[in-house]
Amino acid sequence: MRTGFDALIVGAGPAGSSAAILLARVGWSVALIEKQRFPRRKVCGECIAASNLPLLEALGIGPAFEADAGPELRQVALMRGERTVVADLPAAAHDKYRWGRALGRETLDTLLLAQARASGAHILQPWSVQAIDGTPGDWRCEVRAMDSQETLTLRAPIVIDAHGSWELLPSSRPRRRVAHRASDLIAFKANFREAKLDEGLLPVLSFDGGYGGMVVAGGGVTTVACCVRRDRLDAWRHASPGLRAGEVVEAMLQRACVGVRVALQAASRDGPWLAAGPLDPGIRLTDDDGLFRIGNAAGEAHPIIGEGMSMALQSAWLLCLQLLDDERRKDAPVQVWQCEAGRRYAAQWRRQFEPRLRLAAAFANVAMRPAGAAPLLALARAWPGLLTLGARWGGKVRCAADPVDLT
Repeated sequence: MRTGFDALIVGAGPAGSSAAILLARVGWSVALIEKQRFPRRKVCGECIAASNLPLLEALGIGPAFEADAGPELRQVALMRGERTVVADLPAAAHDKYRWGRALGRETLDTLLLAQARASGAHILQPWSVQAIDGTPGDWRCEVRAMDSQETLTLRAPIVIDAHGSWELLPSSRPRRRVAHRASDLIAFKANFREAKLDEGLLPVLSFDGGYGGMVVAGGGVTTVACCVRRDRLDAWRHASPGLRAGEVVEAMLQRACVGVRVALQAASRDGPWLAAGPLDPGIRLTDDDGLFRIGNAAGEAHPIIGEGMSMALQSAWLLCLQLLDDERRKDAPVQVWQCEAGRRYAAQWRRQFEPRLRLAAAFANVAMRPAGAAPLLALARAWPGLLTLGARWGGKVRCAADPVDLT
């Protein structure tokens, strides 16, 4: 089996597969390493803002996405207790892609991975990364097959870290926090059929101790997702002995938010609740990391603004724009070039995404605290356009990369 490549990419989610497609298309030899089998369900939002749809088109999955995704998302709602405030979502300026849509990760990830394979990327799945050693220009990555336990040592001048939220690379594992905190946010997600949610509506849920959202994705499936403080979850479970955590969360959401109760009153859950966590929002990207990081490996926002997919897809494009800059690359030694490319990419990443992280953190902290949520809801009722502005500030219609630059 081949072991030498131009680039190794760890993680075949939207960020990793996008980078593999873009690099393989221009002749790079790329190994894409993914631990999980696809299709897979994942505790992750499924909203894809309008700003990303031209990127999906350029990646080659536009028609498949349009065929499988849910209805256009044209309105946003803030739901808390008995009250619901509805406002229009901002429309993107693109002639064809003006509104976002939602698609299950099990479908989106599979489409992108298939496109990476068709573009010439070498797929190792299910394989797990055991160790990464070396320096820019000379990386060694030890991987193990999940089925046969076969091991390989892969080599490449470039390593791109695109792992997801809930796992760390081997080099990061000693720093993993194991102590539980009352303020930890645990993420939950479930799919429902026959739910009653207005077509094109994207509700944001606010309740004491957490926040969440609902959306209609492909096939008429409604996804309900939320993040809950650990201490609140423990209290709810103590009050409902014998119930699984997901069932406790579902009952709590229906009690705390009439909009959820109405949407799910005649619905049936499709499969079990998924749970993961704790959430760890923040920036992981540094100027002198050595590895290139994209997606959640670079930084993670509170999912209340639904920009995780934007940060995954768009960060892959930003990085590849730097990696494929032939003029800069040919004029410097490989180590120097990679360090400079990393600094330029990190600066672009921060300029594009750091404001979204700050907005998401502020909104999340307000939404799950009664003292903040009450005035927010009152202001939104008096001025629904605030929700429209918030969606615009959150990046729903602005893309960090122009697909024309790499196509």
